[in-house]
Amino acid sequence: MIHFIRPYTKQAILSLVLLLGMVVADLLIPRLTQQVIDQGIATQDMGMIATTSLLMLGAAVLSALFSIGNTVLSVRVGMGVSADLRSAIVRKVQTFSFGNLDRLQTGELLVRATSDVNMVQMTVQMALRILTRAPLWMLGSVVMLIVTSPRLALLMLALLPVVLGMIWFFLARARPLFSSVQQKLDRLNQVLQENLAGVRVVKAFVRDEHENARFDRANDDLMAENVRVMQLIASLIPTMLFLVNVAVVGVVWFGGQLSIASDFTLGEIVASTNYMTFSLFPLMMLGAMTGPISAADASAGRIWEVLDSTAEVQSRQQVKALPRVEGRVAFEDVFFSYNHGCDEPVLQGVNLVAEPGETVAILGATGSGKSSLVHLIPRFYDVERGRVTLDGVDVRDLPLGDLRARVGIALQEAVLFSGTVRDNIRYGRPDATEEAVITAAKAAQTHDFITAFPDGYDTWIGQRGVNLSGGQKQRIAIARALLVQPKVLILDDSTSAVDVETEARIQAALEQLMAGRTSFVIAQRISTVLTADKIIVLDRGQVVAEGTHAELITSSPIYREIYESQLGNGASANG
Repeated sequence: MIHFIRPYTKQAILSLVLLLGMVVADLLIPRLTQQVIDQGIATQDMGMIATTSLLMLGAAVLSALFSIGNTVLSVRVGMGVSADLRSAIVRKVQTFSFGNLDRLQTGELLVRATSDVNMVQMTVQMALRILTRAPLWMLGSVVMLIVTSPRLALLMLALLPVVLGMIWFFLARARPLFSSVQQKLDRLNQVLQENLAGVRVVKAFVRDEHENARFDRANDDLMAENVRVMQLIASLIPTMLFLVNVAVVGVVWFGGQLSIASDFTLGEIVASTNYMTFSLFPLMMLGAMTGPISAADASAGRIWEVLDSTAEVQSRQQVKALPRVEGRVAFEDVFFSYNHGCDEPVLQGVNLVAEPGETVAILGATGSGKSSLVHLIPRFYDVERGRVTLDGVDVRDLPLGDLRARVGIALQEAVLFSGTVRDNIRYGRPDATEEAVITAAKAAQTHDFITAFPDGYDTWIGQRGVNLSGGQKQRIAIARALLVQPKVLILDDSTSAVDVETEARIQAALEQLMAGRTSFVIAQRISTVLTADKIIVLDRGQVVAEGTHAELITSSPIYREIYESQLGNGASANG
């Protein structure tokens, strides 16, 4: 984590300097106590007592001021590091391809950006306070104890290996437990996220008891793991405290014998007791920090698992710029699977060409690879074999940002963001004029229902568009894709939630806007693709038919079966 602490080096160093001053002030007090007992109380010298008392008060005030300054600076460093870590995680996630996000679930990423970062933040603050103060305090106490009584210092040195061994034992036991706690927390967040996101489905199917039980299992697992950790930590503190008390008893016992033999003063016994406590108490503090340190260690590993991840889809070092995109898209013997070739390919030997300005419709059963096919164009995933080209250039040889800026896409699951309708439509083109926004909205058949809202285009959309219907969200997503004026437009079953009449109006409006653009349309209703320049039928990841409607109705049994199931025998298209 040094990389994230470096921007706060000056504050961290000043914090440590203040900490050193605080330790020095604390270590002066036992010495002054010895002086006031041996040179003031024993001789009944009130002047010495008053002077030394004032010095002790001054040391206490300095210690308090240094402590306040150290706390303020350490909190600033810790908060700064945690803010930078969260930003780094979010920025890293933004570079991930769909493949990375398929493996790192949303719930896990949320825990790592919140709970895990908080653990690291706490440890950074402790490192500038307790974790540094404790060894300095211990080292200074040992030195002062040796100066006060070398013989009594041997007692502390005998206990030191025992205490350090005990701390190491607890650290070794605690780390895997804290790692398990964070994994249980991942699971709890995943279940909670699914419950909240799917609460309407849960209510619709009366599965609230089932979901409550599922959450209770995850919650109980987390509680049980936390109890195991706390039981381990709870046994450490009393053990450490017992050893400190044993050391104090040893000082009183041996110091008392030396005092009776007139070889030790009462002030030296008090000072030695304080220094013995000061030397072992930091170890007890470190023991108490065993749990948080272990938790932060496990959390840091989980954070770096994200930060060290490499995006599966990256721009190559040598990329080619396309000054003017015509929009010719070609699939050349493309093979693709989601698990790096370990599973059966989703696409097998796909060859397909979409000429500039053509509308290509893609049909096929669920799981035939339709969405997978179009996701390869903007490089949401990369092919395993073969290549996808834009104007004859492999898309892997194009700058990733430039490629995606030229491809507009509206997905079946329309994702909207908290904000106004206007902001959502111009999400991909923030500088779009009001006229351009309205033109795109009209083409997507959204203008009428938007203007029906009291606030029109300033209507606030709730989280994930909760206050809109599925069809309304899809139409806003289509408007968003149209507004960027892409050379390649992908509509991935983006009208599945609208009625047939609205879909027909959308298609009629799109025909004009899609002119001059290469368009890929995935649709469940065959009625929406009858006028496409080219219709592709996919079956189990392979192109089994290609042509116009007139060609396929006579040459492709699969296409004819789809057509007749929806439009044959005088039936109307109903999806």
